Amino acid sequence: MTACELCTTDGGEIIWQDSLCRVVRVGGEEGTAFPGFCRVIWGHHAAEMTGLSAADRRHLMNVVFAVEAALRSLVQPDKINLASLGNVVPHVHWHVIPRWRDDSRFPAPIWAEAKRPSPARRFPENSELAAAIAEVLSEEVSGT
Repeated sequence: MTACELCTTDGGEIIWQDSLCRVVRVGGEEGTAFPGFCRVIWGHHAAEMTGLSAADRRHLMNVVFAVEAALRSLVQPDKINLASLGNVVPHVHWHVIPRWRDDSRFPAPIWAEAKRPSPARRFPENSELAAAIAEVLSEEVSGT
C-alpha cells in the first residue's frame, strides 16, 4: 500500500484546525468554480467513519456542519453538498461544497463534466472563513 496522501500532506491550504481535524480550502479549478469549497479532514488515519469513536464522529460532524453554516452565511449558495467518498483517498474527509443553480455543473455533481461556464462569485478570504467557522463552533459550545 502506498502512503496516504492525507496523512503525509495537509490536503490543501489549512484555514482552521484543532487537535483532531483540519479544514482546508480546495484550490485549482474546483476552488475557483465553487468559491468556498472546503474539505474537513480527520487528523489521524482512519478509512471509515466507523473507525472513529462516537465522540470523534460527533466532533468531526460538528466541524462539517460549522463549515456548512459558515459558507451559507458568507457566500449564500442555493445549496450545500456534503460528500464523503474516500474511493481515491481512503482517509476520512468530508467535502463541503457550495452550489448554485447556475453553476457550471448544476444539478449534476461537481465531478461531472461542465455544461456551461461558472459565473464569477464572491470569494471569501481564508481569514473570514476561519472566523465564521470558529464563531459557529463557539456558539455550539456555548449553546447560543
